[in-house]
Amino acid sequence: MLIICDTHILLFWADCRERLTVAAQQAVEHGLTDGKLACAAISFWEIALLFRKNRLVLPAQHTPASYMDDIVASLELKILSITPAIAALAESGIIPQGDPGDRLIAATAIAHQAPLITADNKLHSIPGLRCIW
Repeated sequence: MLIICDTHILLFWADCRERLTVAAQQAVEHGLTDGKLACAAISFWEIALLFRKNRLVLPAQHTPASYMDDIVASLELKILSITPAIAALAESGIIPQGDPGDRLIAATAIAHQAPLITADNKLHSIPGLRCIW
């Protein structure tokens, strides 16, 4: 079974692992060992947006693309695209999030019947979404 990482989980793993709970760390490590870690493609747009807004600072040797490529390689991530079913689910009203990126990430996890590693408490109450934190 896939284990899906929310955008901030990718960033925490890359730069600040101590921000992950024990359960989140174990889930990432388990997914990495089994080759089952994934993320929604929209996460990379969210990361690029954080760089553009100067909310993330790149290490000297990186461009935004190389930074994200390193995350994909180090976690052996499967990148899950936005399908018509995921897009429809994200806009169905069952995911009461204002942020479209969060709706798409939650819909991706629901559509793949995969747990989502996330610290976002708003996502923890969505029916059909199993969250790890």
